[in-house]
Amino acid sequence: MDALRCIPIVLTLAMALYASPCPSEVWPQHTVRIILPLPAGSGTDLAARLFAERLAERWRQPVIVENVPGADGILGVTRFVSSHDEHTLLFSFAGPITINPLIHEDLPYDPRRDLVPIASAIDNFFAIATPISLGVDSIDKLIALAREEPGKLNWTATAGLPQYIFTALQKSAGLEMAFVPYRELTLALQDLSESRVHVMATGVSSLLPQVQTGKVRLLMVTSRQRSPLAEDVPTAAEAGHPELLFEGIVGFYGWRDIASDLKERIAADVRAVAEDSAMVARLRSVGVAVQAGTPAEFAAEIEDQRSKLAPILRDAKPAN
Repeated sequence: MDALRCIPIVLTLAMALYASPCPSEVWPQHTVRIILPLPAGSGTDLAARLFAERLAERWRQPVIVENVPGADGILGVTRFVSSHDEHTLLFSFAGPITINPLIHEDLPYDPRRDLVPIASAIDNFFAIATPISLGVDSIDKLIALAREEPGKLNWTATAGLPQYIFTALQKSAGLEMAFVPYRELTLALQDLSESRVHVMATGVSSLLPQVQTGKVRLLMVTSRQRSPLAEDVPTAAEAGHPELLFEGIVGFYGWRDIASDLKERIAADVRAVAEDSAMVARLRSVGVAVQAGTPAEFAAEIEDQRSKLAPILRDAKPAN
């Protein structure tokens, strides 16, 4: 008899559980934190904060950005992975996933297991530049000059993808050039403008002030599209070097075992936010292009970058 009395209670509980939305359907339930493995003040930081502001409107929950810079992005990614929080997302450049596993023997995270691509968001533009006084106005002329005088020209680059882009060029063109390391970007830019450094690979926005002084020329950008800050500068493909196509993709990553439907929903929200014309214009003004896609497209972009970088780092030890 007691067992019979329990049946209605069990059925009621079962129906209540069945009717309750699953966690992914009600996400987010409170404040969402976005970890950015870069310092404040950059174009990527601005993008993270603009996306956070508009996603907060869609999600009806606060969205905050936490800057955790340092160690090639390792500190920020480690903070994200160790948080074990389903209300924390990572907004990162691809280096911690595509480059770090190739140059660091021991990482405190597994890029394939711990970082799930959700959606790309922006493209940071990188460029190869030379002093006007060098007298070259194209990549091919730079290659010809470097071949005529092997070992005479030098180069520098910001750490990470720009450095490996130019390493790729040297490898494919068979160039012999000396790498000049710098601790501070401002010193490198100053030496470039004064012709003490002959070639530099870095972000377009960093190079633009030197271009505006009339001392530095951009030879090409490495993205599929031209930079909004330098629309007269050819892309890698337009310059005749499609092998140098390396985009500065930045996007959102989720935690290990994130529900597939939630991943797709966040990606859809990111795409919707990316359609905001005011945000697109604001980002273009600092040299950043909005580039949002599906989880599958983002994962494919990451894999493409990883596969292109692997032989570069395997065959040519990066300069340091």
